[in-house]
Amino acid sequence: MSKPLKYAVFGAGSWATAIVKMLCENLDEVGWYMRSVYIKGHLEKEQHNPSYLSSVEFHLNQLKLSNDINEIAEYADVLIFAIPSAFMHSELEKLTADISEKIVVSAVKGIIPESGLLVGEHFHDIYNIPFENIAVIAGPCHAEEVALERLSYLTISCADSSKAKTIAKTLSSDYIRTKISDDIIGVEYAVMLKNIYAIAAGIAHGLGYGDNFQSVLMSNAIREMKRFIKKMHKMKRNINNSAYLGDLLVTGYSVFSRNRMFGNMIGKGYTVKSAQMEMSMVAEGYYATRSAHLLNEKNNKKTNLPIINAVYGILYEGKEPKKVFKKLTEKLD
Repeated sequence: MSKPLKYAVFGAGSWATAIVKMLCENLDEVGWYMRSVYIKGHLEKEQHNPSYLSSVEFHLNQLKLSNDINEIAEYADVLIFAIPSAFMHSELEKLTADISEKIVVSAVKGIIPESGLLVGEHFHDIYNIPFENIAVIAGPCHAEEVALERLSYLTISCADSSKAKTIAKTLSSDYIRTKISDDIIGVEYAVMLKNIYAIAAGIAHGLGYGDNFQSVLMSNAIREMKRFIKKMHKMKRNINNSAYLGDLLVTGYSVFSRNRMFGNMIGKGYTVKSAQMEMSMVAEGYYATRSAHLLNEKNNKKTNLPIINAVYGILYEGKEPKKVFKKLTEKLD
């Protein structure tokens, strides 16, 4: 009989905290790496994360906490990374442990800027992880609703269906339903793109556009997402599945969406820098917008991406949101 797999989560944000909570429903012990000495110390003393999902209380006997990334990487068989994409490279630079035979799961919502690669591709190229040992977690699932134990859904995507099923089962509970997929690249791009469209939804709301326009924006966004993903990785997929359309809708509409919140501030007149300073959490879509734009620019035949181009123009070229969205409305149907 094979030994049960040991799991560890890397990161201390809301999504990392939510994943640790999910794992604790089914496992006796969960490894948890966090950079912050303060958060680790607070957890050990008060049994909750002081900065994110502070209502979630943990039993310390279930947690193996460490500020040493190599200690946790060596401890676990399944390494779940939930570190914002903008900080992944600097965190991984500390990693000296051999993880080539580990199962690596990406809960990261974006491309690693320094390599220009999806997280799965980065681990394959840099750390020699076989593609069948790489998985991706997608929603639709907000960390805040996991904390409240509201029914949520996850999609676990992996080329090896048996590994996907194992990970899915370990994350499942009374309030977490899971399904599996083999479209690891498509799902990973979808996880990145939905944050850009959520920023667009937020900008629209901040500018005073109503629900009617939002529905048209989201309808066009899913078609734009389909074009982008098909260009990057052509395979048979149903873009209306929860991992694509479902995750897009919850990120575009939910009051818990930090990307929508960020966009709303931009629409109301905040500068990018002031909006980032105002928020306590990272809006992944800001970094994803640049990555998606650069990927499309590299293509010989560019994909028609009016929403991504509009958000890029506002965030990176300093264009006036009101004028950009006026032009965007004429390109949507």
